[in-house]
Amino acid sequence: MRAARTLAVTATALAAVGLAAPLAAATNGPSGVTVNPYDVHAGSTITITAKGCGHGGTVTSNAFPETSLSVNSDGLSSGIARVYNNATPGNYNLAVKCSDNSKVVTHPFRVLSGNGTQGGLGGSLAPSSTEMAVGGGLVAAAALGGGLFVIRRRRVTGAGV
Repeated sequence: MRAARTLAVTATALAAVGLAAPLAAATNGPSGVTVNPYDVHAGSTITITAKGCGHGGTVTSNAFPETSLSVNSDGLSSGIARVYNNATPGNYNLAVKCSDNSKVVTHPFRVLSGNGTQGGLGGSLAPSSTEMAVGGGLVAAAALGGGLFVIRRRRVTGAGV
């Protein structure tokens, strides 16, 4: 009789451990969400990383389109999102949701005012008439100064002979 009870208790314990193992292996959802850079200009990219999304996931926000998270070799899930060009400056939240879990974690970031640098026109415009007049005046002044220097030098060397 004792052996039957011991066997029943052992079988029950093994069943409990066997049923709990899949729950222990499942992820508890995203954690450790980071955003780089925290402050971003409109039209720039932002990198989002999260722990706990073993099968990837998605990131959503009002500042950029939905972005997929892919799993890296080190177990982190990451994705790169491009902020809308016309995003209003201010504070935003992004929401990370794993593919294998319904839990959602939010993280803040900020869109800065102003645009990125302007690369210039690249020589697509000709110089204006004012710029041409200033440039011509500088060339004339240099020619006059050079001529005076040569004439003055000629007088000094000619006087000694």
